[in-house]
Amino acid sequence: MKAEKIFFVCMMIFSQIICISRMQAENFSFKYQTGDVYRILSTVRENVIVNGQFSHQAEILNRISVTITDTDEDGNGTHDAVFMTSEMALGRTGQTFSWGNEYKSIFLRSRLGKYTMDDSYFMPVVRDVPLFPDKELNVGDTWVAEGYEAHDLRMSFNLQTPYKVPFAATYTYQGTVPSQDGRILHQINCRYNMFFETPQKTPPDPNRSSGDISMSWEDYPVSTMGYSNQTIFWDNEIGQIDHYSEDFRIIIETAYGNTFEFKGTAQAEVDLIPQDTDSDENLTRVQDQIRDMGLQNTEVSVAEEGLTISIENIQFKADSAELEDSEKVKLRQIAEILSQFPDNDLLISGHTALAGTAEARQKLSEERAAAVAEYLVELGVKDKYHVFARGFGADKPVADNHTEAGKARNRRVEITIMDK
Repeated sequence: MKAEKIFFVCMMIFSQIICISRMQAENFSFKYQTGDVYRILSTVRENVIVNGQFSHQAEILNRISVTITDTDEDGNGTHDAVFMTSEMALGRTGQTFSWGNEYKSIFLRSRLGKYTMDDSYFMPVVRDVPLFPDKELNVGDTWVAEGYEAHDLRMSFNLQTPYKVPFAATYTYQGTVPSQDGRILHQINCRYNMFFETPQKTPPDPNRSSGDISMSWEDYPVSTMGYSNQTIFWDNEIGQIDHYSEDFRIIIETAYGNTFEFKGTAQAEVDLIPQDTDSDENLTRVQDQIRDMGLQNTEVSVAEEGLTISIENIQFKADSAELEDSEKVKLRQIAEILSQFPDNDLLISGHTALAGTAEARQKLSEERAAAVAEYLVELGVKDKYHVFARGFGADKPVADNHTEAGKARNRRVEITIMDK
């Protein structure tokens, strides 16, 4: 009787274990919807070491805007993406990021995470991560999937296609964690090591043109090694990464015997940007608010990148990028309007009138845009990772530069509430 009771209890425990295991089983996949727009903000902090000597520390911000332009019956999604990269020296305070180099990419990604894209595109760098198996996974399950990194070495080594470094990534499903807003996220660890030797270049052919021969003697990467350890937080309800963190190290050795080492950490957030179909309503609402506030020389329009507030004849102290107190009052009022768009990044664009040299105009427009951006950060409208500054000099006038009234209009700063 006692033995039967023990057997019965054991069977009950075993059944509970089986039930819990089944409850935890998940089938992970990307869920693309045509028309969805999402933004990824990735911040990288790294040390750069050249030939064993410390070179510098850098903070790199990558902003990726993605539109799903099409989906097929298998659940694959066509992505139209713009990657923006901006870099600043690590440790500088009170700085906002300038709007840096842009890369456009168009690619297909399967519902399990596999990329299909042309070699004319250099972004994204890490591809086929995460790559899910087409089966249910329980907590503690592991799987291995191939991926690769694609580096843009056009500037440093004159390589005109992405430099691809393959790897095999090991994944572990570690269970669920709550998000700050109460959603259930699935924690997945991804680790991979890299060691890749570039195929040896062939000796120069004396019958080739001099240009071809010189190319054959250029410095190029002969080996790449390193590792990545990522923790991915996955939202399985929407079928997308919520955020992730990473520590990494990459070492590139070149044919000339140089070594370049990059070591640091990265983190990223992924946000679906709500597409407001009533852009005209937003335009009218903001126009009404600006009128009610009595703001002079301030106009609102809908531009390609989003709703844009243009402050014309903006006043800075003579020959500087220091805002006059009167403009700070105006920006504090505009900040009240910007606070109504908590999910949107801000892009600050500076413009000058046609005076001085082109180089001086460009520099001044960048500095004035940065001054406005930094003041908005100081006011707490956004943090520095969601406000960007750029300058156009006198390249985009809105009025005649031959009149004082026209020059005043061209001396402007535009604040764009980005919707992609």
